[in-house]
Amino acid sequence: MATLTLQMQNHSMMAVLCEPGVRHELSEYFSFNVPGAKFMPAVRRRQWDGKIRLFNSLTCELNVGLYTKLCRFAADRHYHIQLKDSPYGLPNATNKVDHQKLVSSQAMWNMPFAPRDYQYDAIVHGIERKRCLLLSPTGSGKSFIIYNLMRWYLNQHEKSVLIVVPTTSLVEQMYKDFEDYGYKVSEHCHRIYSGKDKKTDKRVIITTWQSVYRLGKEWFEQFGCVFGDECHLFKAKSLTTLMNKCFEADYRFGTTGTLDGTQVNKLVLEGLFGPTKRVTFTRDLQDKGTLAKLKIDVLVLDYSKELRRINVGRTYQEEVDFLVGHEPRNKLIRNLALTQTGNTLVLYQFVEKHGEVLYKMIKEKSNSVFYVHGGTDVSDRESIRGIVEGSKNAIIVASLGTFSTGINIRNLHNIIFASPSKSQVKVLQSIGRGLRKADNGQDTKLYDLCDDLQWQSKKNFTLNHSGERIKIYNREKFDYELHKVHI
Repeated sequence: MATLTLQMQNHSMMAVLCEPGVRHELSEYFSFNVPGAKFMPAVRRRQWDGKIRLFNSLTCELNVGLYTKLCRFAADRHYHIQLKDSPYGLPNATNKVDHQKLVSSQAMWNMPFAPRDYQYDAIVHGIERKRCLLLSPTGSGKSFIIYNLMRWYLNQHEKSVLIVVPTTSLVEQMYKDFEDYGYKVSEHCHRIYSGKDKKTDKRVIITTWQSVYRLGKEWFEQFGCVFGDECHLFKAKSLTTLMNKCFEADYRFGTTGTLDGTQVNKLVLEGLFGPTKRVTFTRDLQDKGTLAKLKIDVLVLDYSKELRRINVGRTYQEEVDFLVGHEPRNKLIRNLALTQTGNTLVLYQFVEKHGEVLYKMIKEKSNSVFYVHGGTDVSDRESIRGIVEGSKNAIIVASLGTFSTGINIRNLHNIIFASPSKSQVKVLQSIGRGLRKADNGQDTKLYDLCDDLQWQSKKNFTLNHSGERIKIYNREKFDYELHKVHI
């Protein structure tokens, strides 16, 4: 019977010492095809086989977060696992939680409210396991879970805490959330983005990954705990490199509302942070009244035979260019936005050829419309968010990139998908923008535009993408109806 000897190299990587044949098995077991790789130039030139290999068969290293899956690999083959101690401890190290002491500590932090049951369970799970990927939907209070784990760590340990987020807006939002929880952020938290100073004496650093991933390992040595918020975006090699530089951080927590459904992405993230823990479900929060009820109207846009015939054989980009430039379709979006009750979010994908067009069309009819895209200053975005939360009939025309992930608006009533998307992450995150309970208790309405340009038996690209979104609605048990609209 083969034996796998595991030893922590640091808090990021562990060595898996075994026979050459078993190393080959591990390399294959932890290898996955990259979606769409066959279209990539490197694969076409046969310079790469299109696979991501998580086990390095040369150095025999594997991310510590995959320890549980490594145990499953060994059990399935009746291999023996032997743990060898190192200065970094063992890969299965855990804590025992004193619940009475934890609750007392939370009371001392003077938070405005106590954790809900599922939040408390997530906090306890994180403390016990020391590393995990927390999967919890938008509106479930991920930043509050992060805050509690952070406060516990700072009370128990001497090293600093690193919180990494995808955008500058989320840096500001996390900072503001901590302030709302009663934390003296000006004394304890340092923000890094857009060239801000990387050095600080404060123990909590909130930063975008773009601002720090190029820094040397010596900068990351100060952190004993690292959080990756909205970590479904942690796919790039630079982000993996960032996490692996945090080799002194034995506490690692990833949080996200959605994963993109691909095994590659999930396993890479679990390698960086640890096994996935489902905190709660959107439908459960809706049933308990924590989140707003959601009603989805799928508007199936029925185009003329002439337009269907014209679009036959077009590429995906040509089809999208036609749709975002089609004036009757844009007028439909404008009229839909103007006739809603409450605050409305119109989400688009292309700034110049769609976002600007929609904004100008709506602005001709309304003075309460705001335009947000990647070039909008962070302070302006925060100002718009504040204005809308205090408004009753405002319209935000925003790009998917800026508002689909992590932006909280507490008084949003309607969402319009103006651009076609099949991304599970973008769809669920976008829906999450409107699920926070409105001040007036109004339910959330989502309008999903489905473009039917099918000609005879040939379906168009965006019609297929609509089908993928409907699969998501069915899987998440969302309430939706189909409505045909002639255009």
